[in-house]
Amino acid sequence: MTSSSHPPARPTVHHVALAQIAPALADRQRNVGLHLEQIKAARAKGADLIVFPELSLTGYFVRDMVPDVAIAPDAPEIDELLDAAGPMAVVLGFVEESPQHRFYNTALYAEGGRIVHLHRKVYLPTYGLFEEQRYFAAGERFAAFDTARFGRMGILICEDFWHLSAAAIMQAEEIDVLICPSNSPGRGVEGPRIRTAETYEHLSKAYAQLLGAVVIVVNRVGFEDGLCFWGGSTVTGPDGRTIVEAPMLDESLTMATFDAADLRRQRLITPLARDERLLLTIEELNRIKRNRYGC
Repeated sequence: MTSSSHPPARPTVHHVALAQIAPALADRQRNVGLHLEQIKAARAKGADLIVFPELSLTGYFVRDMVPDVAIAPDAPEIDELLDAAGPMAVVLGFVEESPQHRFYNTALYAEGGRIVHLHRKVYLPTYGLFEEQRYFAAGERFAAFDTARFGRMGILICEDFWHLSAAAIMQAEEIDVLICPSNSPGRGVEGPRIRTAETYEHLSKAYAQLLGAVVIVVNRVGFEDGLCFWGGSTVTGPDGRTIVEAPMLDESLTMATFDAADLRRQRLITPLARDERLLLTIEELNRIKRNRYGC
């Protein structure tokens, strides 16, 4: 067998653009224009992947406007953005309307102009200042997916990221990259400290090390409904070290570079996923289910 019969080696060095933007509330066309500007700039910088925040096409507090701003995944606006991205992969957020006219807080991953995966936000916060369950249907699964360039990937949207069970499923799915598009407002502000920002930092570092994966969090900025979104988007390596951090509060297109070879090194040093006893976890969860729910 000649060497020409082997598939080409997958690149290991990746360039990611964190599109930390301030979407205009419920103005989808304006936000499409903003996305096109960021995509053009990211391609000029040599990005292999651009990641936008949660609900990047609509803004966050859409409330009763959900049916007005909702689109299907094959909508012309999305086609336009994927065409503009060309070979660059894209993660963006939108209000999805299903064929059954249910509305979801959805993030898509696309590459080569084609949608590869849709993640519908599972955990819809409805406490304090949040009221997502009033307007959105909840997603029903966490599923990883394979990419042409980045290996195996998972997406958790904002509140999903705060639930340990979601991260455990991602570990069982053996992901290489975890992406979290977020709309996190500043809460627990104490002088220069923002407690929500600190929590995202702790979770990112913990998940990166426990999963042996690269963790990408892209949080929006700007003001909506009197709330300030703090930005601070990050890429964390599988050793738990921050590779790059975008500025707090300001819009930015921040570039990060990571080497997938670091995944191998970290998994050799700390083989947590290898030693995980998945069947034991399933058996114990079934036991808890029987004791708690009688089934």
